[in-house]
Order: sequence, then C-alpha cells, then structure tokens
Amino acid sequence: MATTTPSRRDVLRLSAAAAVAATLTACSSAGKSGGPSASGGRSGRPAVGKGSLTKPPKVPSRLKEAPSLARRVRAGDLPPLAERLPEQPYVVPHRWLSPGKYGGGLLLVGTSTEDGSNKEFMYGHSLLRWLNDGLDIGPGLVHSWEPNADSTEWTLHFRKGLRWSDGRPWTTADIMYWWEDLVLDKEHPEVPPDDVRSGTDTLAKFTAPDDHTLVLTFDAPAPVLPERLAAWVNRGNGATWMQPKHYVSRFHPKYNKAITSKAWFNTHDDLANWATNPACPTMTGWRLASYREGRAVTFERNPYYWCVAPDGCQLPYLDTLTFTTVVDPQVRKLQVTEGKVDYCHGPFVGIGLPDVSSLKQSSKRSGMQVHLWNSGSGTGTLFFFNYDYPDEKLRTLIRKPAFRQALSHAYDREEVRKSVYFNTGEKTTGTTHPTAYEYIVDETGRNTYARWRDSYLTYDPEKAKSMLDELGVVDRDGDGKRELPDGSRLKITLDYPADTDRTNIVKNDVIKKNWRAVGIDTELNPVPPTTFGERWEAGRLMSYTTWEVSDTPLIYPAPVVPVPPAHWAPLHAQGFALQTADPGKLKAQAHEDPWKRQPPWLLAEPDSPIDRLWKLYRKGRVETDRMKQVRLLWEIYKVHIEEGPFLMGCVADAPQVTVVHKDLRNVPARESLAAGGWVNAWTHPTPAVYDPETFYWTNPDQHS
Repeated sequence: MATTTPSRRDVLRLSAAAAVAATLTACSSAGKSGGPSASGGRSGRPAVGKGSLTKPPKVPSRLKEAPSLARRVRAGDLPPLAERLPEQPYVVPHRWLSPGKYGGGLLLVGTSTEDGSNKEFMYGHSLLRWLNDGLDIGPGLVHSWEPNADSTEWTLHFRKGLRWSDGRPWTTADIMYWWEDLVLDKEHPEVPPDDVRSGTDTLAKFTAPDDHTLVLTFDAPAPVLPERLAAWVNRGNGATWMQPKHYVSRFHPKYNKAITSKAWFNTHDDLANWATNPACPTMTGWRLASYREGRAVTFERNPYYWCVAPDGCQLPYLDTLTFTTVVDPQVRKLQVTEGKVDYCHGPFVGIGLPDVSSLKQSSKRSGMQVHLWNSGSGTGTLFFFNYDYPDEKLRTLIRKPAFRQALSHAYDREEVRKSVYFNTGEKTTGTTHPTAYEYIVDETGRNTYARWRDSYLTYDPEKAKSMLDELGVVDRDGDGKRELPDGSRLKITLDYPADTDRTNIVKNDVIKKNWRAVGIDTELNPVPPTTFGERWEAGRLMSYTTWEVSDTPLIYPAPVVPVPPAHWAPLHAQGFALQTADPGKLKAQAHEDPWKRQPPWLLAEPDSPIDRLWKLYRKGRVETDRMKQVRLLWEIYKVHIEEGPFLMGCVADAPQVTVVHKDLRNVPARESLAAGGWVNAWTHPTPAVYDPETFYWTNPDQHS
C-alpha cells in the first residue's frame, strides 16, 4: 500500500538517533506490544482492559444525549432521542473506554480541505467494522450477517430505524441507488469495487427483499466478504456503498428529466461529497457544518448518529471537529509544539519519529503528549524493481532471483533503521502486516513470518559481489562499474515522485551508496509527480522507491500478488484484469508489442512466479475453510521467500506518532490495543477504528 503520510518531517541527522531513541523508549510504558507471537481476536481473547469485546455489548437500558440536543428537543425542532436512534444502536465495544463528558471541540491540522485523511476519522458508513487491530470483525450498519453453505450468497441485516443526518430514513434503497444508478450506469465512471467481485472476478447480484435486508449472490464462494466490508472508510477512501437517494437523485437524469448534460455525473458527485458539501446527508458521527476551501473545514455533531457509548450516551461526546489547512510541514509542526492543535495523527501531516524529541521538550508548554502506535508495516519504506521493464536485457536480469538477492545482501538496512527509524521496529527483507492472523495463528505461521522477514536480510557486500560475479555481472572495462552479462552498460535508477517525503530519500541515499560500493552504477531519479503514476503503469520506470506494505493479500493483494498495476509487475497486473474484463482484447492484441498495447499488458508464463501467485490468490479468494485459506497464504509467501525478494523492505512495525492533548480522554495507549496498533494501512482506517466519537475533554468548557 501507499505510505499513509502525505509528507513527513525531514529526518534528523544520524548523530541525533541515540537521543531520540531514548526518548521513544520513555514514551510508552509498555514498550513494543504485539508482534507475530501476540495473541488476540480469533486466536485468543485480549486481556481485560485491553482490546475490544468481540460479542456486541447489550444496549444500555437508559440512553442519554448531549445537552445541546436535549434543548432542541424541548424547543420542538428535533425529535426525541428514541426516534433518532435505531431500534438497536451500535454500542462501542472497546475495553479501554471510560464514561465521557459532552462538549468542546477538537482542533486539528490538515494538508488540504479536500484531503482524504479528514474522512479517516469517521467510520459511520461502514457496513462492518474492524476490531482488535484487524484480528476480529464486528457489526456496523449491518447488525448481523450470514452466508449460505458455500459462501456464494451473503445476507446482510441492517439496523432498523437508521437515519441520515437530515433525519430522513436510511434504507437499502440507498445502496441499490448506488449500485444500479451509479455503478451499473454506463455513463457514470464509478468502478465496481473488489468487495463485490467473486473469486472468478465477476460481479455479485444485488437484491433488497426489504428496507433492511440486502442479499449478495456470487457465482463462486466469496468467503472474504466480511473483511472487505470492514476495510477502508466507505463513502470515503474505500467503496462508496451508499448514497442518500432522497438527496442525490435530484441530480441524476434518470430522476430529473431537466438534466440533459452528458457530464451530469460531475455535478452529481460533487454534491454527493459529504466532506465538502454541507447540504449532503451523512451517516457519520459529525456532519459538515462549514467548508472554506483551502482554509478550514468544520464538522458538527450529527443528531442522528446511530452509535452509543457503553454508558448509554449517544455519541459523539465532542461538539465539533475543525481541520485547519496548513501547507508548510514546518508550520504544521510548529502549531503542534505551540499547543494550537488538540490532536494530531502524525502520518497524515508529516510528523514522525524525528519529531518526538522536540514534541517532548515542548509538552509542558503545549500540553501535548506523544502516543506511539505500532504501524503494522511489514516493510517500512521499500524498493522494488519493475518486473516488466521494457529493456529486454535489463528485464531478464531483474527477473533473476539471484540478482535481486545479491542486491538485498548489499543493502545495509541497519543504517536505515538508525537514521530513519531511530532503532525502532525490526529489520526485515519485507513482508506483509506482521501481526496478521496467518502469522500469529500457530507455530508454522510464526515460522513463515520469520523465514520471509530474514530471507536475504544479512548485510554481506562480499557475498553480494560473489553472487553478481556468478551472474556474469562484472566490471569488464576496469572503470569500477559492473556491466550487464553481454558487456553493455548497467545502470539502476531509483525512481520516485519528486515531492516524496524525506524518509524515502534518505533510504534511497543509503541504497545508492551501498550498491555503488559493490560496483552497481546507481542514481536517484526524481520524476514529476503528475506523470509518475502514468509512467509506472505503462512500465516505463525502472523502480519504485516510495511504497510500503501493511496489508494482507486477500484484502488488498497488490503488493504481494500483481493484480493492480501500481506495484512490481504493472503489465502483468493489467493482463490479469483483462482476463475477465476484456478477454477479447487479449486475443486481438496478442501479437502486438506488449508496451504499445492500450493499456500495456503481459500474461504470466506457465509456472512462472507470477503464474503461481495468481493461481494461489484465486484459490484463496474462494476457499471457505479458514485454515486452508491460511495455508494458501503461506504458499503465496513461500514464492516470495524462495524466488524473491520482489519487495525490498527495511524495517517492520516501527511506531507511528500521534500527539494528544493531556486533557483529552479515551484515546487508546499502545498497551490498550490488542496488537499495539495497525496504523499504516488505509484498509484499517485509523483513527476511525478506535472511534474518535468516544474522545472527550475532562474540561470541555476550556476547549469550546
């Protein structure tokens, strides 16, 4: 997945590493929790006071509301609480919660008024919800769900009495509108999400027997549907899944004959954006109150929010959230250290480990305290070659496992761990999410993780040189630089968007130095950000150096299995998609140059690593037995262990920084979380999964 930080602060000099590392240790009384040997969720219940209940708590007998809403009820401009909540409200199940106080607002800082990270604070549109750092799944808008015997049909039962933020009823018609009138409408550009694709990559059939029931019918088993429904922030950074039909249908030509523009969907989608249009209804804890483009966004309490705290209080406790836009990362940091921000999730605004020392030093003045949550990253900032590079001689070399393994042994990850991650996390060749279920389930899982993490990890320049010599990658002309086996020039470019954060550049500098030391001509290559993605998907760039991996393949396969083109085999990924999306194009373009096809594509050679990864992935998507599914994941990882590294990571599970005002409560500490956190993956939306609606001020009058 992409690194969740839009930009990070410049990394401090190497000489400061020891001091910062000592400060990091002091920030958490528990040290690093979780890890591949941790238990929780499906493999064991967290300790009392830690993690979240997996069985939905009972709805409290007495429900309460914010005083400001109670006044509106008495004034007659708002229905009573019982009429605003569903019959069975969602009760937040986290064990770390304490009863809160109503009132006050939260001041936050952002990089843009349209930044997607603003939506990462609200989980209200999600059908199901992650619990215990992704080890469990709980209800959301859906209160119960069940598959048929072979998981080809799923029935979702929604809470009765749900209401949009304008008070209008929420029903399955709002999902059917999204599906039938947007996704399936040929004029509307929305692409069907993976959530509703079967193991054969065909779309599910949607039926809504009544206002509260949705049935999804697949042509093959879809056992991973619950995980996909819990992932992302729906109607935000993930699949849309619903739109308030009563509001947005007026902008659709099917329902409004006055609309004649062929580009009607532009206006429709702009007005359907609940994070920029205050008139658009939402199901989140806060609804948009004001939007000042480029300056600030303010959300206010949603009187119809369908979630309550364990003490029966309708959430949220806080009156407002205000995101102020600050473009300059130095100014953002300054605002935090001066106490002008109440809560700051570091990955969103470029605050990270290099800033911990200054944040601690200013804490007495600012009132801000540092929380460290485990990132859940299996790689840290990584490097991967373009497996589909157009130059045949170089592509042939890149595809040789021994070449990639030699370069991995030539990479001093310990230097990156010191200079970028301040001796936190653990060195790794690069894996998936370290505390994923398939690793912690048993000893075989733990061993699989360790084997992958440690494969080709040892920094051994002499071994790297010997391996390169055996490949015929030697210095033939005595200039100190190795050539390709045929004697032609070998040069590796470390490609990255020119606006990337300093973390990636520092890592790239280390790789450049290390690889030059074993005779590989290596150069940094900043690419205009506006063209980077297009050039990568066309297969024209040699490497990608700004990504990281935090997901598991059956939820988001791309970094491990070449499916979407944003990762290490872009042409193969597009070929994979065309096999089901447009097989006729494969046949028609079979004899064309793969890099001149539109889009460029390749198919996997029989029994090649990609061929085996595709086959295992397809099997995993339809396997209904949990342990058989896990074993298929182990087989996927075995391909990476034995024929990789396809991904070159450096440090796994280094902590991420969140800065919290000392008077703000119900923000979990790392030791309160089942696995210490899983912060970096946008498929596990943080802080939304920890329910910011439960945050409250000990002194709300001082934070109004």
